Amino acid sequence: MRRLISIAALGLTILLSPNLVLAEGESGAEQLRQFVRNSKTAEGDFMQQQLRAPKANEPQDKGLKVIRQTQGRFVFQRPGRFIWDTQKPYEQKLIADGKQLILWDKDLNQATFRPAGQALAATPAAILFGETSLDQHFELVDGEDRLGMKWVALVPKKNPNAKNGNDLPYTKISVGMANGLPKALELIDGLGSVVLVTLDKIQLNINLPASRFTFNPPAGAEVLRLN
Repeated sequence: MRRLISIAALGLTILLSPNLVLAEGESGAEQLRQFVRNSKTAEGDFMQQQLRAPKANEPQDKGLKVIRQTQGRFVFQRPGRFIWDTQKPYEQKLIADGKQLILWDKDLNQATFRPAGQALAATPAAILFGETSLDQHFELVDGEDRLGMKWVALVPKKNPNAKNGNDLPYTKISVGMANGLPKALELIDGLGSVVLVTLDKIQLNINLPASRFTFNPPAGAEVLRLN
């Protein structure tokens, strides 16, 4: 479960960026390109749902079923810093401070540190934390309009050094764009698990002090440092 939270958080960070002037008729792919190009910081609310298809003994006309839901706040500053702060139904934070990735679990009273470069290299977050073009790593394919959004599929370009052509843990990555903003992120992994993240109350290009991304474990907390 908590791996899925981290995956979604990391996937989300490819999106957040502003100074957007968009024509109403622009495609979802072009809206996403401009958003990533122009945004520097963002803050807002998220709701994350883990979904599954109905089982054989369940009604088949209800669509995907929500089996887990979390919500909280996100903050990001490019390049290299973000906070994914889960507040309900439990408290957990995923923090990137530009050098390391930190997972803080309040219930376990445990903080896990790992190098950001290694932890993020195989995720779409690398697009945000580097200064490269989105198109350098992905093919952006416009999809259908649904739920009031223009959906864009991000198809990873093949990495000749990766065993399976690319390093990403997803079989599908889709972004829902509306009025120049990313409003949803859909991730599907190799096991068919679906994670849907919806975003709300997004504030762009706000001033964020560097100290916002500093995390010091409380006294008595268990600290794990992974290489």
